[in-house]
Amino acid sequence: MKLNGSQIIMEVLKEQGVDTVFGYPGGAALNVYDSLYDYSDQIHHILTAHEQGASHAADGYSRSTGKTGVVFATSGPGATNLVTGLATAFLDSVPMVAITCNVTDDAIGRDAFQEVSITGVTLPITKHNFFVNKIENLADAIRQAFRIANEGRKGPVLIDITKDVTALNNTYEYTKQEPVALKPNPSIDPTKIDAILEAIKLSKKPVVYFGGGVASSQAKEELNEFLKRLDAPATYTLMGAGVLNFEDPKNLGLIGMHGSMLANQAIDQADLVFALGTRFSDRVALNPNQFAKRAAIVHVDIDESEINKNVVINFDVVADIKDFLKAILEKLDQQDHSDWIEHLKQYKKFIDVPVQEATIRPRDIIEATCDLTDKETIYVTDVGQHQMWAAQYLKHEKAENFLTSGGLGTMGYGYGAAIGAQAGNPEKRVIHFTGDGSFHMNLNEACTAVSNELPIITIIFDNKVLGMVYQWQTVFYNKHYSQTIPGRKTDYVQLAKGFGAKGFEVNTLEEFKDAFQQALKEKGPVWIACNIAKEERVLPMIPNGGTIDDMIIK
Repeated sequence: MKLNGSQIIMEVLKEQGVDTVFGYPGGAALNVYDSLYDYSDQIHHILTAHEQGASHAADGYSRSTGKTGVVFATSGPGATNLVTGLATAFLDSVPMVAITCNVTDDAIGRDAFQEVSITGVTLPITKHNFFVNKIENLADAIRQAFRIANEGRKGPVLIDITKDVTALNNTYEYTKQEPVALKPNPSIDPTKIDAILEAIKLSKKPVVYFGGGVASSQAKEELNEFLKRLDAPATYTLMGAGVLNFEDPKNLGLIGMHGSMLANQAIDQADLVFALGTRFSDRVALNPNQFAKRAAIVHVDIDESEINKNVVINFDVVADIKDFLKAILEKLDQQDHSDWIEHLKQYKKFIDVPVQEATIRPRDIIEATCDLTDKETIYVTDVGQHQMWAAQYLKHEKAENFLTSGGLGTMGYGYGAAIGAQAGNPEKRVIHFTGDGSFHMNLNEACTAVSNELPIITIIFDNKVLGMVYQWQTVFYNKHYSQTIPGRKTDYVQLAKGFGAKGFEVNTLEEFKDAFQQALKEKGPVWIACNIAKEERVLPMIPNGGTIDDMIIK
């Protein structure tokens, strides 16, 4: 049948199972939004306050549902406003498809109003991007975008479409959605499995360190069986949080700069380290020449470019994590490393910091939140001290229920991501943890939460400073608080009211619990501003380039 380009976009989105998109209209995208009007009963569009918020919403929707997030934007500034969101998704391997509209094909390259080469801008932060200036290429470009976003190491793909293409007519034929993989996962060399099994036989102190790749490959069951069979403890990155049960005795906690003493000591003393679906980032490896210096390292990752990129390893396996774990479990006998596990018990998983009088501890806020919500609750963070506190103390059991910007560290990520998570999971409770610094970056998305009646509870850790940088200035820069005490006088209760939301301000744990229980009864968004001391610290901490010997615990 004959359809115009905008209608073809809608039909192909339907082919791919898309029923929710996020975005913001504009001149170059008018044809697309006109078609969206006709398809509004099939594709629900959530209008955000800013395109960055839309990109984070598509990200949060994807992470929490397992579907591909979709975001629309117009040309020029509309498209460039997606950049931070695309980079966030790229660094955290989140499947997204961004559809932008550009000026007409005959105006390309002439500095037309709101013309930007968004494919050039986003080349380093997308898995692939398409420039579509011929109507006959449109449908297949969108189909390919969804496949590329989901195959191998997942990530965002952008399609930039000239405005004339969105109006031209062409024949459209329905294509049944095929499995997303363009090609099979890499095969595993059995000789590598055998070599790793020999290393296991020689090992007395094995440790498993895993990241987002385990969650992405849905290998939680296989990982738990591997840990049981190997009889080894495990630590994880921010992106791996939630894969391992919080109360599991083999759970060493977070690794790296703000990881637990227990996890960092285990890696430092290990003689064999399994690095599964992780990339040895500088926040984890710290000093790559000293990382796991006593250990043979087995690195398993689906992305070959990560092998030997940051840390030199001994055994490499380019494979899907689930495939690798299944392969090694076929041959792995039950091991016994009880002495090693007993030895590690001397190290603390948490550092208790004395609390000042008349203040509320971040740890208490997070633990109370867990106590007052169920195990299906989705937790979203921004970036800063609160992000690390959440990673340390949240008791959640599913990786898809903990959304955070790990690779890029995007302040302002949280509210948009929470909106996407709530839109994709209307039956679940969504909690948004943020700091006063991060929250000021994208709090404008409160209007999106209000207009869509999304009952997101935002918990603001308000210490009146840019906490993480303030902490580093305290420890390493002689308390030179350069531009980290902004002097803001934000009244969150009144500001929430101005948006049409509900707001609370609390100073004690009991006040917080009372406010939170009231928030649970609200049908719309709620903010709870918690006044915490600016002296609160994220501990332990290891400076950039440091080692376990440089760990600060007080």
